[in-house]
Amino acid sequence: MSQNISSDHVHTENDQSAGISRRSLLSGASMLGLGAAAGAAASLPGPMNSLVSPAAAQGAAPSSGAAQAQGGPQALDYPGKDKALSVLGERPLVAETPEHMLDDDTTPISKFFIRNNGQIPEPTTDPEAWKLTIDGEVNNRLELTLAELKFRFQPKTFRMVLECGGNGRSFFQPQARGNQWTNGGAGCAEWTGIPLGEVLQAAGLNQNAKYTAHYGADPHLSGDPSMEALSRGMPIAKAMEPHSLIVYAMNGEPLPDIHGGPLRLVIPGWPGSLSHKWLTRITLRDREHDGQGMTGTSYRVPNKPMVPGGKADEKDFRILESMPVRSIITNPTNGTRLPAGTREVTLRGAAWAGDLTVSRVDVSTDAGQTWTQATLAPTRNRYDWNRWTATAMLPSDGYYEIWTRATDSNGKVQPPVAASWNPQGYGGNAMHRVAVLVG
Repeated sequence: MSQNISSDHVHTENDQSAGISRRSLLSGASMLGLGAAAGAAASLPGPMNSLVSPAAAQGAAPSSGAAQAQGGPQALDYPGKDKALSVLGERPLVAETPEHMLDDDTTPISKFFIRNNGQIPEPTTDPEAWKLTIDGEVNNRLELTLAELKFRFQPKTFRMVLECGGNGRSFFQPQARGNQWTNGGAGCAEWTGIPLGEVLQAAGLNQNAKYTAHYGADPHLSGDPSMEALSRGMPIAKAMEPHSLIVYAMNGEPLPDIHGGPLRLVIPGWPGSLSHKWLTRITLRDREHDGQGMTGTSYRVPNKPMVPGGKADEKDFRILESMPVRSIITNPTNGTRLPAGTREVTLRGAAWAGDLTVSRVDVSTDAGQTWTQATLAPTRNRYDWNRWTATAMLPSDGYYEIWTRATDSNGKVQPPVAASWNPQGYGGNAMHRVAVLVG
């Protein structure tokens, strides 16, 4: 499949933009300049400036040549996808969604992020004939077509967050390896499919079955058929959760090819790499899986805190499982200019917490000196994200940063900076900040 990636940049869709480029807010100089122009207090000094979201800014972007020279993002040009998604990598294709585009209760397919690990396989001409094999430590090896899966098992539909394990990677200092995600490696769609646990039960797990191993049709980037683009797995307990699905529909439509159609896994709460796309086989193993993406520092984090930028001791790493608590502001957009005299700003956002739940979300307009609790909307089911609303009171015209932090059901709060540095940049859930200029 051809991948036509445009070199154009995202341009404003809101003439109230303050004209702050999408990545420029990483720079302390740009924040100080805006603060001075607004007659407001200067932004926090030093590394605190890096917390300001680079993923949601509007405004005229620099020319494509200038942005490429600066390593800036490119706009996605892919059939059925919104051009405002930003390409983080072309081989494999990776694109994130700016935070302000995640303002829907259910993330539209057109706005859903893209994460591949290998090449995109050719679309099948007969989705119903797509085959899935269940083998390994089972009593009855199964080979089922998609049509047979639908016939034999009762489908379920859940709205659930899918999040890349490296979401927030760009917030680490020093820079970690991999695609430099901001907060846009996440989305919350309605997934329809068969509970994985029911299919595994039909295969008859034997007493040795301890871990799954996933395989798909996506070729390795090298084209070598003996190599896997990715092969991850999980403990049986997670596989048997009722919300772990073998998915064939997204938002009520047949699963798009770019999102793993016609068949994929969706394993909520854990890194998106477990939710294998173009799924062809699940092997049950008697030990922890050691496939591509399961060893070394791949999707693994240190057991004890590392010196940022230090050398990793791979023997002291563990597999990344439940994702950390995160909240984002989806309205207003970073860089918004509001009319003079504006004293109230309506805020909207989303929050989620891996295997846990969100207990509260708070917002601040004074660099965290005071906080106001947001109102959480009820979730539809487990692993749905919490939509939240709040009102920010602004005492005068000027420059403001709006911060958000979420707290999970175990009492952990989003940190002000990306904590627990690791070589691959997993778990970077720093507080999200957006800048607004009043007047």
